[in-house]
Amino acid sequence: MRILFVHPNYSAGAADIAGNWSPAWVAYLAGYLKSGGYEDYHFVDALVDKLDEEQLRVAIRDAKADIVATTAMTPMIYAAQRVLQIAREECPNAITVLGGIHGTFMFQQVLSEAPWIDVIVRGEGEAVTLSLVRCIDEGRWPEEREKVQGIAYLDESNQVVATPAEPSIKDVDSIWPDWGILDWKKYIYIPLGVPVATPNMARGCPFTCSFCSQWKFWRDYRVRSPKRMVDEIEELVKVHGVGFFILADEEPQINKAKFVEFCQELIDRDLGIHWGINTRVTDVMRDEDLLPFYRKAGLVHISLGTEAAAQLNLDRFVKETTIEQNKRAIQLLQQNGIVTEAQFIVGLENETRETLEETYQMVMDWGADMANWSMYTPWPFSDMFAEMGDKVEVFDYSKYNFVSPIMKPDNIDRAELLDGVMANYRRFYMKRMFFQYPWVKDPFRRKYLIGCIKAFLKSAMERRFYQLGKQNYWGPLFKKFIKFDYDKDRSKIVEPDHNAWKKAPPAKRPAVSAVGAAPQACGGPKACGGGDQQMTEEQIKQYENA
Repeated sequence: MRILFVHPNYSAGAADIAGNWSPAWVAYLAGYLKSGGYEDYHFVDALVDKLDEEQLRVAIRDAKADIVATTAMTPMIYAAQRVLQIAREECPNAITVLGGIHGTFMFQQVLSEAPWIDVIVRGEGEAVTLSLVRCIDEGRWPEEREKVQGIAYLDESNQVVATPAEPSIKDVDSIWPDWGILDWKKYIYIPLGVPVATPNMARGCPFTCSFCSQWKFWRDYRVRSPKRMVDEIEELVKVHGVGFFILADEEPQINKAKFVEFCQELIDRDLGIHWGINTRVTDVMRDEDLLPFYRKAGLVHISLGTEAAAQLNLDRFVKETTIEQNKRAIQLLQQNGIVTEAQFIVGLENETRETLEETYQMVMDWGADMANWSMYTPWPFSDMFAEMGDKVEVFDYSKYNFVSPIMKPDNIDRAELLDGVMANYRRFYMKRMFFQYPWVKDPFRRKYLIGCIKAFLKSAMERRFYQLGKQNYWGPLFKKFIKFDYDKDRSKIVEPDHNAWKKAPPAKRPAVSAVGAAPQACGGPKACGGGDQQMTEEQIKQYENA
């Protein structure tokens, strides 16, 4: 039973400015299949290898796989569908499989648009994929496919069938990734010039924010053993030469005790690795006394969910922190040698040039080392999407990428919005490049920040940053020539049943900003900024014993 995993060739022009991120999804799936007795798997990274369709066609044909599988976040979905269409053409007897968050919730629309997809894996993929592979391997597919939990497919009458959800994997320590499936020389973090990994210590989130979908996808909040987690980090360092990692967790400091234990384990093993996280201002404030300890453990970069945007409607959003708290958190991190990155969501309907200027003045006053402005992206499977109504005009998923304006502001056009964001980037990083980074006293922070600016400049010179090349943006004098190229033939989104996958209580935390799925450092979305709630000891025990 030969399995071919393919990562689609899709770049949003945001997350990848710092280098090529190692695709953790394939490592975790492969490792779980290996533990289940299946080791004949292979991987093609069409994104990093920049494969065009003909090259991808050859790679799929040569693999001679029994199963061809790919994944998709929302902006990747058309590229993923095309991967499997090519697989159907080149390997007509292979089973085509799609996983990832978009297919999990939007499976009806995906199957109607791409009937060549044999099966969609919904939610946490490891156990479902293993069951699916066994069903195929044992000759029970398609006759017994309805017995495989956690999938969706078209039956003989072209009706969409969704089987009951597979229970989440309670013992997350049982999931051991096969990082050896990756060619690590391809995944370099530009600021430090070392291979970069994106492991995750926890799955899910105990909070149910209306702007977010991660808690729906994972359904349960589960944390790995810190010792087991550092075992994985040690393998990444000693076997694969990884020198930097980003925890892919939604909020890694939620379980403070486990996070502290994880840091202590890193200190005890002295692996010499640096790492970054996305977190909340309130967690930084809570752990003020622990920041030197975190830095000792190798934590050097924190992306903060600071202000979503200064102008947010209070009847839709609630600001999670005060401006003073944001400024104080950034100061605390910098005092402890940790690079700070402030995140902003812009591009709602009441955005103006003045509100964009306000975010710039905010971040300059705070003194953050880095800043990002990302376009609001209304995930169609988040609870908040229903609230947006007709305000969402763009239904081309390839533009749901944090860099294309999905919403149309009432008082400025999309070109003016993009130009305002670029003006913020130009001013911020020009000042940092000439007046801050070269003069930082801490040698490591100076090296790191200069490396980050090199990554930004490289992306900008190649016209990849913010997809500026595709959008034909060359500066403020060329606003009228900007091309967003939305596919207007895309039909209005068929909103999924939000309660069909996971029933949840009302949001435990007020909504603040949109959250991306990809882990970040040195640029791009997105740290979760919502709320000032913290998990109580009772809540932690509840989730650990669930």
